[in-house]
Amino acid sequence: MRPIRLPEPPGVDGMETPEIFSGGGAAATVVRRAVLIGNGSPGAENQCLGLARALGLADNLALYRVTRPRGGINEWLHFLPISLHKFVDQVLRQFFHNTRFAIVVQGRKPYRVLNAGSVGLSTVLEADVKKIVCVARDTYEKEGPTLVVACGWDTISYSSLIKKVASDNVFVIQIQHPRSRLDRFDLVVTPRHDYYALTASGQQEVPRLFRRWITPQEPPGSNVVLTVGALHQADSAALRLAAIAWHDELAPLPKPLLVVNIGGPTRNCKYGVDLAKQLISSLYNVLDSCGSVADIVFKEFAGHPKVYIWDGEEPNPHMGHLAWADAFVITADSISMLSEACSTGKPVYVIGTEHCKWKFSAFHKTLRERGVVRPFTGLEDISNSWSYAPLNDAIEVATRVSEVIAERGWTVG
Repeated sequence: MRPIRLPEPPGVDGMETPEIFSGGGAAATVVRRAVLIGNGSPGAENQCLGLARALGLADNLALYRVTRPRGGINEWLHFLPISLHKFVDQVLRQFFHNTRFAIVVQGRKPYRVLNAGSVGLSTVLEADVKKIVCVARDTYEKEGPTLVVACGWDTISYSSLIKKVASDNVFVIQIQHPRSRLDRFDLVVTPRHDYYALTASGQQEVPRLFRRWITPQEPPGSNVVLTVGALHQADSAALRLAAIAWHDELAPLPKPLLVVNIGGPTRNCKYGVDLAKQLISSLYNVLDSCGSVADIVFKEFAGHPKVYIWDGEEPNPHMGHLAWADAFVITADSISMLSEACSTGKPVYVIGTEHCKWKFSAFHKTLRERGVVRPFTGLEDISNSWSYAPLNDAIEVATRVSEVIAERGWTVG
């Protein structure tokens, strides 16, 4: 899935220190700015941005990115903790600095921040704990506390260290379960299915010998906020803007508009050609009840008069699709795409859930029990709509964040 692009918050225009840290005069107890730490994954960074939007801080934030060394042997070292990976990379560079191997390992600049625009910002900075901490401390009296929101495994060491050395000046939220030592953060935001290992079904799937190695091993504590799915930026305000921006392209299409989003097989949701054939067959069955279909199997439907396919070129129509679609068909592998679609209140059909296992199966079970999704069989009449209470994870998490911040005598302003 291509990343979402929303209207840009103010960028930093190449300045060494983000603009959010200069000027203002906010009271020292009001959180008015956010530092987001991502790992380069659009799904992870959109979760940070979604929470910042829900807290009303979208116009006063800076995004930092944790990046690993790239090229050559580095592509095989992603299993290492990021600090160890960078250390090994530097040792290899010194050892092979006069050989051809060094050139292969270096490839592109190892820590260059790429694709800032993919998340709707004009600039993304290389994550630097010392810099973030120094600015948060030095500007605290004038600018107030800093909200730090991080997402992704590689960001854990950064956010936890910021909390450790600047706990009086920051409020640190880690999105996605960090596996251990949750007390390193002020709050941990994670979906309920991350605790699947503690359920009766989860215990049955794990041999007793290996249970001690499966995390988490304890129920969620008081600093854990549970969600149904992934946080995202597709709130009502963003969808209203997208509806306006994509009006000329999508409004004239015949109704009902069925949007089909296809992800890809994952470790916990494996499927292949058989599912693609099933999807094609089912889509042919429902075409008579559709006005138009978007984002589906190109090879099969490229010439079909009712099918409109995004070619991958910018601008990305994803937000427009969320705004204008009458219904969705989504493959079961993508928690992010399903979370976004299920926040619209429109019919969401899922294909491929039978291929999912472990916590993915728990996620789909929750969606079915809440009545927000139905299986896609090809027998549906897309013109027959149905509704449900939309997922509202970002707002619910923001409410809890505000409550916990208030316990410290701070407010989000």
